[in-house]
Amino acid sequence: MELESRLEALSEKARTHREALATEEAAKNALVMPFLQALGYDVFNPAEVIPEFTADVGTKKGEKVDYAICVEGEIAMLIECKPVNQELSLKHASQLYRYFSVTDAKFAILTNGAQFKFYSDLEASNRMDQKPFYEFDLCKLRKTDYRNLAKFQKVGFDVDAIVETAESLQMEGAVIKALEAELTEPSADFVRLIASKVVDGRLTPGSKSAISRHIPNAFRAILRDRLNDRLSSAIDEGGDEEPASSSEIETTPDELEGFQLVRAICSDIVDPSRIHMRDAKSYCAILLDDNNRKPLARMWFNSETARYVGTFDEDKVETKHPVQNVVEIYKHRTAIIERLQSMLAE
Repeated sequence: MELESRLEALSEKARTHREALATEEAAKNALVMPFLQALGYDVFNPAEVIPEFTADVGTKKGEKVDYAICVEGEIAMLIECKPVNQELSLKHASQLYRYFSVTDAKFAILTNGAQFKFYSDLEASNRMDQKPFYEFDLCKLRKTDYRNLAKFQKVGFDVDAIVETAESLQMEGAVIKALEAELTEPSADFVRLIASKVVDGRLTPGSKSAISRHIPNAFRAILRDRLNDRLSSAIDEGGDEEPASSSEIETTPDELEGFQLVRAICSDIVDPSRIHMRDAKSYCAILLDDNNRKPLARMWFNSETARYVGTFDEDKVETKHPVQNVVEIYKHRTAIIERLQSMLAE
């Protein structure tokens, strides 16, 4: 819990001061060094956190990485920092790539203070992978981030355990991306796989087309059922919110389902019981702390011809997005989370 509270405080700091951190040094001093301190490293001990680290061989003359982190006298991690507004890609981390092969470091971190990307050598020993096995946004911490980052703390630092976690995270990320692609546009191979399990006899072009159309709907149904199961206990504990009492207002099953979906989206950041629904004649509002000055989203589901979900920016300006069904609210997860984070930082 101590790590979680430190990271939460640092996350709030990042959200508040991000725009002011225009230089690399500003990002390092305001965010990167406090991040290392949160993990238990003494940033003022040069035997533990080595700034401007230079390797003896195998690198360009005068080339350095921003930090080398030592655990029990051995270099465990290398860190390269960039300004907050700079994108993070390997073309901006050539030093990391070269240093990784000439040191004993098993992990490398590329960061701009807000985004952190973690690399290892899972694909080829002693050569840094092209893709990170894990990344997180300090401004939008998730519960899973606390668990993952706990493994990088100084106390209990275990290279083998982290590598095992890295392999799992890398594979999980690849599977998620593959499934997301199939959800959006099922490939011919995936359609054939599903067809082999549900179609008896020869697979015709017509049955292929039908299965391809049904796969995204089936995925959404599975997601909807999983979300309902996940939220049932939280709703029981938090109490069911009563819809507005009026003969002209009727809270529909789709609005209740949308409310549950938004609650699930927010549950990694706040207690789900803080997310409330307040129905009105023209739309159904989803609010933080049941406060109409803290709107998270609106569901405009009363029209028979078009449906919209409304999201809000930090100035409470609403943007309406057309949706075909309730589950498409999830496409606007980022906007909902950003609005929630903005209100929590106020």
